[in-house]
Amino acid sequence: MTRILGLVVAALLLVTACEANSVAALPDGPGLLKKSAEAMKTVRTVVFSIETRDRPAVPVRHAEGTLTSEGDAEGTLQVELVGLQEFEFVIAGDTVHFKGPTGGFQTMTRQQLAAIYDPSAVLTGVPELLSSAQEAETEAAEKVGGADAYRIAATLPQRSLAKLIPGVAQSVKGTVWVDRATDRLLKIDLPLGEGGATVTLGEYDAPVTITPPAS
Repeated sequence: MTRILGLVVAALLLVTACEANSVAALPDGPGLLKKSAEAMKTVRTVVFSIETRDRPAVPVRHAEGTLTSEGDAEGTLQVELVGLQEFEFVIAGDTVHFKGPTGGFQTMTRQQLAAIYDPSAVLTGVPELLSSAQEAETEAAEKVGGADAYRIAATLPQRSLAKLIPGVAQSVKGTVWVDRATDRLLKIDLPLGEGGATVTLGEYDAPVTITPPAS
């Protein structure tokens, strides 16, 4: 009986040691986010999506498209203004071309768009967001969209978050996934009150040409 008890205790100690070693093997959160911030500064193009759930107190409901490091972009956007509005957009230089479900393209300046929402900030604002995150802790190594990634819990500051998702009123304890091979950001999940938002990034540095629509 004593021998059996000893074997059970030894087995438990082995499992505990393995779990401890597994946790210890994960890279530290602040280091991962710092490397990811640097990696994101070198991105030339990316495909993105933003999806909200349960109607959080932010105007953006859905956005998706392609972004370039020069700030050009194209895609679609749903925002809650006076009711739900959906637009197709093309940003080329300082000119924004947009159109609703009916009619042709109209134009506005990038500055005018920024008063509503500038999708290009999803790429240009990410390095600042990652480098300013606080209380980062690596939770696990897992797959995201088929890629090996690290999952990191971190407090993301309101000022940086609001560039990605306007209307965020405070810092958020969110979850970030970073690609293990490239250090690039793959996904952010944000609880926002009773709702939330998910930002996903992919197809990095694919050839992209964004041109204004024909008049």
